Amino acid sequence: MQTILMQKQKSQIELNEVNNALEEVNKAKDDVFKMLNGIMIKSSKDKIIKELEEKKKTLDLKLSSVEKQEKILDDKADKLREIINAEIEKQQKKVPKS
Repeated sequence: MQTILMQKQKSQIELNEVNNALEEVNKAKDDVFKMLNGIMIKSSKDKIIKELEEKKKTLDLKLSSVEKQEKILDDKADKLREIINAEIEKQQKKVPKS
C-alpha cells in the first residue's frame, strides 16, 4: 500500500510540474529552452507545448491507474478487516466469562 501511495504522490508532483511548465511556456513570447541531459536547448514554443501536453496525458493515465490500484487495495483491506473482526468476535464469544 505504501508503494502505491508513493507512486501516487510522485505522479501528482510530476503532473503539477508539467502544469506549471505549461503555464510558463504559454506566457512566453519568444522561443523557449528546455533541459536535455544537463544542456539547455532552444526549442519552439509549439514543440514544447506539444511535448508537455503528451507528458500530461501520460501522467494523467498513470495517476488514474495508480488510483484504481489504491482503491482495489483499500477494498481488499476493508474486507480483510471485516473478516478479522468477525473472527475475533466469534472467538471472544467462545471464551467463558468469569
